[in-house]
Amino acid sequence: MKIAFSPCPNDTFVFHAWAHGLVPGAPELDIMYADIDITNHLAINTEGPEVMKISYAALPWVLKDYALIPCGGALGRGCGPLVLTQDSSDPAKLSGKRVAVPSERSTAYLLFRLWAAQNVPGGVGEIVVMPFHEIMPAVRDGKIDAGLVIHEARFTYQNYGLTMMQDLGSWWESDTGLPIPLGAIIARRSMDIEALTKWTRASVEYAWAHPEASREYVAAHAQEMAPEVTQAHIDLYVNEFTRDLGDDGFAAISGLLSRAADEGLVPQFDLALLRA
Repeated sequence: MKIAFSPCPNDTFVFHAWAHGLVPGAPELDIMYADIDITNHLAINTEGPEVMKISYAALPWVLKDYALIPCGGALGRGCGPLVLTQDSSDPAKLSGKRVAVPSERSTAYLLFRLWAAQNVPGGVGEIVVMPFHEIMPAVRDGKIDAGLVIHEARFTYQNYGLTMMQDLGSWWESDTGLPIPLGAIIARRSMDIEALTKWTRASVEYAWAHPEASREYVAAHAQEMAPEVTQAHIDLYVNEFTRDLGDDGFAAISGLLSRAADEGLVPQFDLALLRA
């Protein structure tokens, strides 16, 4: 079975057991390691593997063809994207300014736009899509006024001498009381969704029961990430929502996407498809 997920530690940790034949009854995986921006577009064009990790922000474009697997993904608290600047913590200073983002079809981008609508008078200026690893150096060097960063940048932005203007996760949680929906596992609707859910959940539970087993596999794909950063990454993004979205998880997803649709950031869609 073809599957695509990122080489990030949370994904390799979650899928290690399945990838190594340690989930009873699960089919052998043909794995494509790809940045989530790539899988977002593969899913939208229905050209991708049967199972993929995509951003929750891309769901409105794909739910007619793909079902949401209610486990294996990334939701959480205290793990949101950050808005970084050289030295300012005043959102008003972003009015009319250039902001770099890693993708325009990401939860981070939706959160940023929803936050900016409430906090940046007149709105920001130009949005520049930039590879994730280039954003913090660009802000540091004054090539861009602010940057939207995700993942391990939470632990490393201080190394660039940058200031956190806003933790968008903290803003979202205080505004809604809900966790932050980041990455979703989806599968073509022609697949056996119940079986895929069972195998994905079994892989998650194996990872927790045998944390040492995946260490070499995770490190091999961690893009030279320091071991302590790798572990912090896993600790943040692999949690009880990874085992089961539950009512709070589904409420967070529908809340984010319905608000984004109301702002014209994503297409309107039938929320019932999230559970169908």
